[in-house]
Amino acid sequence: MTRKHKPYPILENVEIEAIAAEGKCLFHHEDKVVFVPFCVPGDIVDIQITRKKHSFMEGRVIKFIQYSKVRTTPMCSHFGICGGCKWQNLPYEEQLKAKQQQVFDQLTRIGKIELPEINPILGSVKTSEYRNKLEFGCANKRWYTQEEINAMPPREEGKEGNLNESAIGFHITGAFDKIYPIKKCWLMDDFHNSIRNEIQRYAKETGMTFYDIRAQHGLLRDIMMRNSNTGEFMVLIQFHYDVEGDEDRAKALLEHVADKFPEITSLIYVDNQKGNDTFGDLELTTFKGTDFIYETMEDLKFKVGPKSFYQTNTDQAYHLYSVARDFANLSGNELVYDLYTGTGTIANFVAHKAKKVIGIEYVPEAIEDAKVNSEVNNITNTLFYAGDMKDILTDDFIAEHGHPDIIITDPPRAGMHQDVVDVILNAAPKRIVYVSCNPATQARDLALMDAEYKVAKVQPVDMFPHTPHVENVVLLEKK
Repeated sequence: MTRKHKPYPILENVEIEAIAAEGKCLFHHEDKVVFVPFCVPGDIVDIQITRKKHSFMEGRVIKFIQYSKVRTTPMCSHFGICGGCKWQNLPYEEQLKAKQQQVFDQLTRIGKIELPEINPILGSVKTSEYRNKLEFGCANKRWYTQEEINAMPPREEGKEGNLNESAIGFHITGAFDKIYPIKKCWLMDDFHNSIRNEIQRYAKETGMTFYDIRAQHGLLRDIMMRNSNTGEFMVLIQFHYDVEGDEDRAKALLEHVADKFPEITSLIYVDNQKGNDTFGDLELTTFKGTDFIYETMEDLKFKVGPKSFYQTNTDQAYHLYSVARDFANLSGNELVYDLYTGTGTIANFVAHKAKKVIGIEYVPEAIEDAKVNSEVNNITNTLFYAGDMKDILTDDFIAEHGHPDIIITDPPRAGMHQDVVDVILNAAPKRIVYVSCNPATQARDLALMDAEYKVAKVQPVDMFPHTPHVENVVLLEKK
């Protein structure tokens, strides 16, 4: 028999004090910090406590008593529900201040290393429609807000009503099996909204089943869209064939999308029978057009496939990579190692200023794209290798290919493996340029290299407006 705890208290007329991690804000109550989403410093609110821990609590706003002067009106009608853009109610200038502070706090508190003055953050060129990639889940159960549920007519006894309506949209935090339907997302070119909404309309009208993640059946499973600054558009639809005729139904949808939206230059699909939505290990089929699109940067072209990693904010990626290239300070005679090279964007971007660039990346398809990108751009001084970084980048590898003068590293959010750090230290390059999408793990790695390298420059770059995420570029110089 489970013990029922007392309802958590409601705290009235509290003032939100500051911005916290993960897009939340905070205030202090008695001896604890209370974290609250979807508010801004200066708001005076009533808070329902939802979770209690030894050193902190979590809550949600149940009533706004007075709005803060440091606040703006969110542009998206889904704000506060889908959870993707948690800072849309915060003016962009305030977002940048918070991200600047986040970089400072994490490098000092976690890294505990000597730092130069941190450069002012580079704000994003665009603050809406800035992404070149989005993924949407398809589910046979949609999420309903409490307001939507309250507005529904009473259900007849013995009937479920319409609470299992299918939807295409984003997962709600804490509800892995439900999707909140998105009518308009402001993060990508508006054309993608037309495609997504039409797929949903057609699928429902034709009786197509939507995926049930618990039972693992249902035909329409996931949609990924990419666009590029060359005007190309890619759509990848994941299906889950369950019964006879599903493949025909899937192709009918693809045909409808191709006819309705001739602007799509790359229409791809896959039958994914796995327990998750990842498709890196699956064979994809091109239904229409090519299996890639091109991005451009300066005078370079980059081939981007459905499995390729490419920075999702194209305009801002140029500024990020320009910072990395400036920090590398190449003269034309250096051997450069580009770790976690993706599709070779940084490697090819700096190649004309280096003697030779060696790129390493885990995803084989991305490495193939990196090689093609060098060929397309007539770059002959790059070499690319695919495999796990800690397995490829070894002392033997460096002995064979040469000791790097410069290492540029752009690892995933988890940062670098200890073995990779050790090999970098043994290689002893003159300079290391560390590009990070997670200053916390970057700070940890900087501390591991602090005995041999000093931090010479720090440049935060905002790639994701309206979210708490921030990129940071650090220049390390040999002591």
